[in-house]
Amino acid sequence: MFLTGFAALAVMPTLPAAARDLDGVSLYPLVAGSFVAASLLGGVLGGYWSDRSGARRPLAAGVVLAVVTLVISAASTSIWQLVAGRFLDGVAAGMVAVSINTAIGQAYPDRLRGRALALMSTCWIVPSLAGPPLAGLVTAWWSWRVVFYGLAALTLIPALAVVTMLRQKRREQHEGPEEREGNERQEGQERQEMDERPPRPALLVAIAVSLGAALAQFGVSGWDVRHALFAVGGLALLVVFAPRLLPRGTWTAARGLPATVLLRGLCSGAYFTLEAFVPLLLDHERRVPGVLTGLAFTGAAIAWAASSWVQSRLLDHWPRHRLVVAGTGLMVLAAVIAGIGTVPSVPAFTAASSMVVAALGMGLAAPALTLLSLSHSPAGRQGHASSAMQTAQNLGQITVIGLASAIFNALLGFGSNDLLGYAAVFALLVVPITLAGLLAVRARGGD
Repeated sequence: MFLTGFAALAVMPTLPAAARDLDGVSLYPLVAGSFVAASLLGGVLGGYWSDRSGARRPLAAGVVLAVVTLVISAASTSIWQLVAGRFLDGVAAGMVAVSINTAIGQAYPDRLRGRALALMSTCWIVPSLAGPPLAGLVTAWWSWRVVFYGLAALTLIPALAVVTMLRQKRREQHEGPEEREGNERQEGQERQEMDERPPRPALLVAIAVSLGAALAQFGVSGWDVRHALFAVGGLALLVVFAPRLLPRGTWTAARGLPATVLLRGLCSGAYFTLEAFVPLLLDHERRVPGVLTGLAFTGAAIAWAASSWVQSRLLDHWPRHRLVVAGTGLMVLAAVIAGIGTVPSVPAFTAASSMVVAALGMGLAAPALTLLSLSHSPAGRQGHASSAMQTAQNLGQITVIGLASAIFNALLGFGSNDLLGYAAVFALLVVPITLAGLLAVRARGGD
């Protein structure tokens, strides 16, 4: 998790420079969105795989794939190859995220799950201190390609470690009659639980949702008939197939897991849209050096980890749906700060600080929602719940960033000032965040 976090945090500050170098600034939303679209597919596959055979195998497959995709992105000769690399990286990230959450749900009692999630967050602190600023310096001194190649070399270490541990586990499972007898009992129990598990997800459904998300992201990157057709086609695929990957009642915020899944989508959509547009504002309008943008990501990662630690240690007696309300309140404040940061006379660090405030809110809301989803899940179906949460998170990101990109490009198409477009995007984010805060009580667990 430590090295994976290092890779994830270092990539984000380099994407605007990569898009500019490859003459694809207009497709920047697609570069960011393709990762999210592919996470849908990775999350569905990882969740089903984890429920059927444990979390180790999808985790191993995810980290190995991550190494390959970083090399593909580093070698990009066009913006479309970078999009492809980010898409495959999204598949890997979706598998890894769902596998980790499923492992926590399977291995820890409810009273320790919050601390386990907080520990995962603390693994990001040191990477957040070094990763983004170092990536900004490397991009400024050499090239963004060096960042991707270097991250591939670093990510290779956890990939080899996970694969080695998995192979050792297989050996242990085949040593002696006692182990075989234990495996037979476990397999018998799994067969008894088979009817309680979710049906095998159709691979074509997951692919259709990911394809629809990618088409929608491309559609909102321009303002003409061709882009409009892609956007409509992508939206149609999402409307038809996405509900099959979510619990019934998600769109109506039915109490329990459906409401929890919907809240994750709303919060994540708003947060990651802000995280995509603030660096773009700093790079293209304020001409802020990449190393300073990297520091904003550093501050956000530290804030998220610190907030997650606080909710697991100092606020663990709070009802979790109230932590969601508190988190959404901070995120509304962050959107307002980002909007103020578009005013030319306001210092650039104002917009950058909004990322830190938003991360404080997500550090409260995201772990609380994950714990609520696990508490609403029957035994043996944590992978299903984690997959639904990952799917909703990615759908939320696609929807919100898609609407934001459409508004942004529409204003640019009508000749409006670029800063007005950014202000409109940040104003839009207040809507899903406020809705999440109002619906939080419907996700209430047995706190």
